[in-house]
Amino acid sequence: MEMEDEYKEERKRMVDLLRRRGISTEVLEAMNRVKRHLFVPPELRDQAYGDYPLPIGGGQTISAPHMVAMMCDYLKLERGDKVLEIGAGSGYHAAVIAELIGTEGRVYTVERLPLLVDFSTRNLRDAGYKNVVVVSGDGTLGLPEHAPFDKICVTCAAPSVPPPLLEQLKTGGRMVIPIGRYIQELYLVEKKNGIEKQSKCEVAFVPLIGRFGFR
Repeated sequence: MEMEDEYKEERKRMVDLLRRRGISTEVLEAMNRVKRHLFVPPELRDQAYGDYPLPIGGGQTISAPHMVAMMCDYLKLERGDKVLEIGAGSGYHAAVIAELIGTEGRVYTVERLPLLVDFSTRNLRDAGYKNVVVVSGDGTLGLPEHAPFDKICVTCAAPSVPPPLLEQLKTGGRMVIPIGRYIQELYLVEKKNGIEKQSKCEVAFVPLIGRFGFR
């Protein structure tokens, strides 16, 4: 219990720092509910609430909390949304999304590395999330069998927006995606009568690997 209380205070401090960045109340409350220390390797739990990326194996990282918060804010997630995430990683980002869309919503998250498919599946199960489905595969192809999606969140950098993801995004839907290899920009993509793209900020993500990603 003492250790849990310690993490609770760490989580509150993390959320207080995010509040200063202008993150929405809904996202802050969701991040305060997700136990981030359950989504990092055990030896890094004392760093779980620092606002920086951490290694999770396979050359991949769990994104800094402020980046998770910003991406969720840009998506304008709503209860009941069906969301596609590309790059499950440790499962943390999917857990935050799951909190925002509620039990009536569903997250499908695609991961190409078997190590992280197992890691994220175990973390999400142990943390009690039942509305997240982890799928092994090439994220650049999306999941056409579950399309269309209200929102799409891409957590690795692509050379451009993969066409299958645009096709699987519902009209009126939103996507956040980092684009670029060395100098990357985070884009908000909105599918209206046409496709609208807006650059939000410079970012640093691991590359998206796959048919429509980097090879």
